[in-house]
Amino acid sequence: MSMPYDILIIGGGIQGAGCAQAAAAAGYSVAVLEKYDRPGLGTSCKSSKLIHGGLRYLETAQIRLVHECLYERSLLIRNAPHLVKLEPFYIPVYKNSLRKPWLIWLGLALYTLLSGKGFKRIPKKKWATLDGLSTKGLLAVFKYYDGQTDDQRLTESVMRSAQQLGAEFISSAELISAQCDTGLCKALYRQGGEQKQISASVIINAAGPWANRVLQNITPRPPLPDMDLVLGTHIVVPGALEQGMYYMEAPQDQRAVFVLSRPDGIMIGTTETAFHGSPDRVEPPESDIEYLIEVYNHYFQNAISRSDVKRAFAGLRVLPTGGDAFSRSRDIMIHSDAINPQVFTVYGGKLTAYRATGERVMKLIKPLLPERKQQADVKRLSLP
Repeated sequence: MSMPYDILIIGGGIQGAGCAQAAAAAGYSVAVLEKYDRPGLGTSCKSSKLIHGGLRYLETAQIRLVHECLYERSLLIRNAPHLVKLEPFYIPVYKNSLRKPWLIWLGLALYTLLSGKGFKRIPKKKWATLDGLSTKGLLAVFKYYDGQTDDQRLTESVMRSAQQLGAEFISSAELISAQCDTGLCKALYRQGGEQKQISASVIINAAGPWANRVLQNITPRPPLPDMDLVLGTHIVVPGALEQGMYYMEAPQDQRAVFVLSRPDGIMIGTTETAFHGSPDRVEPPESDIEYLIEVYNHYFQNAISRSDVKRAFAGLRVLPTGGDAFSRSRDIMIHSDAINPQVFTVYGGKLTAYRATGERVMKLIKPLLPERKQQADVKRLSLP
């Protein structure tokens, strides 16, 4: 077996990639085990493809999270302009909308204060130009800006950045078990039908919806926090949006749904449905697909049907147990326990804030590791 690494990361999604980049930049030796053959092919490629502050999180007073995400958005626009771009978003407000124009104005004013990027109200004479948006009962339309990306390409780019700093990415590798004793964790993994060993001082479990399954294979086993898996579905239909993106209030339950322009058509999402199956078998339910079709048809004059859906995909969020999924915190949760203090598990978090997650994890594990010479400051590091 090779020399022990400082850090072993389980999972090569966006949070695992962010932790690997932060660890390698801080000078630590780090290896990443990823079950797929490339980074970001699990949950990370099934998001809404947005780099945003989370305007709707202001509604549940998650101001710290919004501020953090907007700061991270600014870093990504500077460090990865080939991957992240600001795009115009429109919020239509109707007579029967739960959120009235004054409330949207207030939220956007605070969003502007936190981001420095302004918003405006679209005059009525221009409503007819908004991609077939229904004007029946329309009271106001607001325009603001947020970031869009290709989530899988972004994840791959962050992982390449980590590799350039010395991290090792081990693909098509699935953890079998790990045994942690004082100062060292020895892990067994499967790659290409062969069992291999690797060891590290600290394990970061960034396996997303598989995180608790990973913990069950680590000895001593830390307690499993109460977490729920929530499924989010997106659909893609033919067409293009000429003016920008749309942030809608679903008529069924007043949730936020985005209608977005993508290279392969118009993408509509997402849903929030309780999920109790295996993370290895995630399919978009027909009820979710119909829900999204209904949202689109409620707001746009060019109606779509089930036969128009070119593609549907679904991913899983990890959220703290309890309450309505829409109102639960989207902040990152980092779990560690005295039973096995060498294991840190990352739950949830936002695509936008992966760098902040890595920074936060590094602060927690630093006391367990030897001093290393910092190689780079990821705040100023351009992504490949």
